[in-house]
Amino acid sequence: MRRGFQPPMLYRQVKRQVLHLTPPQALILSFVGLSLVGMLLLKLPMASNAPTSWMQALFTAVSASTITGLTVLDVGTHFTLFGQWVLLALIQLGGIGLLTFGVLIIHLTSGRLTLRNRAAMQDSFNQSGSLDMRRLLRVLFGFIVLTELAGTLLLATQWVPELGWSRGLFYSFFHAVSAFNNAGFGLASNSLAGYVGNPLINLVISFLFISGGIGFAVIADLRAKRRFQDFALHTKLMLVGTVVINLVAMLVLFILEYGNPDTLGGLHGLGTKLWASWFQAVAPRSSGFTTMDTASLMPATAFFIMTLMFIGAGSGSTGGGIKLTTFIVLLVATRTFLRQQRHPVLFGRSIEAGMILRALAVTVMALFCVITGTFILMLTENRPFLDLAFEVVSAASTTGLTRNVTPTLSVTGQCVVMVLMLIGRVGPLTLAFTLANPQGTDIQYPSGRVNIG
Repeated sequence: MRRGFQPPMLYRQVKRQVLHLTPPQALILSFVGLSLVGMLLLKLPMASNAPTSWMQALFTAVSASTITGLTVLDVGTHFTLFGQWVLLALIQLGGIGLLTFGVLIIHLTSGRLTLRNRAAMQDSFNQSGSLDMRRLLRVLFGFIVLTELAGTLLLATQWVPELGWSRGLFYSFFHAVSAFNNAGFGLASNSLAGYVGNPLINLVISFLFISGGIGFAVIADLRAKRRFQDFALHTKLMLVGTVVINLVAMLVLFILEYGNPDTLGGLHGLGTKLWASWFQAVAPRSSGFTTMDTASLMPATAFFIMTLMFIGAGSGSTGGGIKLTTFIVLLVATRTFLRQQRHPVLFGRSIEAGMILRALAVTVMALFCVITGTFILMLTENRPFLDLAFEVVSAASTTGLTRNVTPTLSVTGQCVVMVLMLIGRVGPLTLAFTLANPQGTDIQYPSGRVNIG
């Protein structure tokens, strides 16, 4: 009977395997584990006002953990206050990253970060090169608390008078956390369409998801430096790129949808149309909120929004997509090739060849996921191609916008979308590193020539 007493040995074996996980593996398993825990909590009878199937609970938990926002249920009516708090916890943990939270505990208890901890943080933030982890951790959590608190107080000025103190404060807090983490979960069935022309809601919500999507490394750099010339190259690219792409997207959407009676054309007043154009231009950068019916957008507009979703937010942020800096690096590298220059240069700094290869790998992996996901959904779902492609890009970029496809997905379709959401949150390159052989080689082969183009 003494042989049956094996838990300590089993525990040591499990612990040894966990400690030897690579950072990409640990990152993926952390989101899978968070999703499974969330599924169990959302399946509890006290979490919902109506019966919730295991598939519905799992899909909602994965969407919240990966801060996507796609859902097969009406969050505001289906889930109880307890269930909505569970969603908030999943969104917050998924937004900052469980690995980041774990490294913070290590930092507080041991007072130092090992090389392995630093590698884990860099993978969690999708960063490479040197990064001051101590400073980033301090700024990160302070910024999260202050920004979400400020957002809650500002939103409360709108929703407390409408809903009362208790419901209004929770409503404000839920949307502040969801917006900052680019989750896109709302408590109204039509997202924020009821506030399409409300300046407060448009400004506060967009400020929250832009702040969360710009990247925590940028926030730390902004806090440490005051002059634009002193900022890191990444910070400069994010600031300039964010302003340019948001303004261009707003102009394009205003022009494309101005005559659409189901979107901008049906709104009264130029101010309301401009607010709707602004919000719909910045929201596809991974936030998932909307003030217009996405299914009513013109096909050209829907395709343009797919492009914005694919580009996504900033590296090391709560947003998804291939990341804005990745897109900029590819553009600059292409320009360099067309001009037959030797090195791509931005703001007086040359871009390393390794960064260009990384940007190319991220983009190719993301395209592969989008193409594969769209192909599978075309086999399993009876919906137009544009709607299915829109859904896939939204899931893979963890944006959460939909053309009313999510609630109609089959079980197979839901599984495909869940996998895409998980890949989109951890990053396609992280998944590739996990599946690839980590062993390098020092063997050098003679160069060969391949015709390109």
